[in-house]
Amino acid sequence: MEKLEESGCGIGKNFIKARGGLLRWIHQGIWDQVEEQVMIHELIHAYDDCRGANLHWNNRAHHACSEIRANHLSGNYELLRGYECVKPGAMQSVTANPYCSEVAAKEAIEAVWSTCYNDTKPFDRA
Repeated sequence: MEKLEESGCGIGKNFIKARGGLLRWIHQGIWDQVEEQVMIHELIHAYDDCRGANLHWNNRAHHACSEIRANHLSGNYELLRGYECVKPGAMQSVTANPYCSEVAAKEAIEAVWSTCYNDTKPFDRA
């Protein structure tokens, strides 16, 4: 959250809201780590939204890039083979958009993969 503030994004009391609830995944006592990863994942999206003056969530490439970054940097798949799971995780999120076909999502992910996977901001490294 500090990096969001440094980027000029004010964080008010209504910054984090639950819309429609959060699916909780509890498996083998790792809930605390999963909860932290989900929060980091969503904060990466918030950071991307803040720093991207021209970011448009209805643009498949923009959406794909933020999903790649959020899946990579949050550690969502660290417990499950890391790198090889980031792309399918991003694919799942982008194809959840009802206006984006599976083919279009795959093309968008492939087009931005290298740039977005290697963009580690706000962290120094992944």
